[in-house]
Amino acid sequence: MNQGLAKWYAIHTRSRFEQKVYDGLCSKSIETFLPRIEVVSRRKDRHKKIMVPMLPGYLFVRTELDTENYRRIIKTVGVVRMVTFKSRPIPANDEEISSLMILDGTERTVHNRKYMRKGDRVMIMEGPLKGLVGFYLHHKIKTDMVVVSIELLQRSLEVEIEDLLLEKLQ
Repeated sequence: MNQGLAKWYAIHTRSRFEQKVYDGLCSKSIETFLPRIEVVSRRKDRHKKIMVPMLPGYLFVRTELDTENYRRIIKTVGVVRMVTFKSRPIPANDEEISSLMILDGTERTVHNRKYMRKGDRVMIMEGPLKGLVGFYLHHKIKTDMVVVSIELLQRSLEVEIEDLLLEKLQ
């Protein structure tokens, strides 16, 4: 199971256990990434901004996946499984993880969407999301959208962005 170099792997967690799993993995000195977004929580008496998981039920670990590290990850409280293909954990795409890191903590409106394959690949060239790579979706409304797809999880995240800031990639 040894991969040689540290790679990012997706971890599926129990419902609403993302933070507990994150804390548990960090306490084991495993590099962990829990992408989050800021949302407004509406309480009876007030509105409060809170951070919530961008991809509910998932987070990522960066490790050299040998048998010992695999066991340490799987035995963490709240971990359901590692995302696999043909019963083997498979690494996430580094470009997709980089895009999630750029989106992490953003105040921009981000919507979880079903996985999308259509559209041009684009990169945001200016502003706080500079370097984010995704897919362009044009809507017949006032704003344009960029979709960041995470192929491993078959999920996409939609972000409003001004089309002037985008450059099409080959």
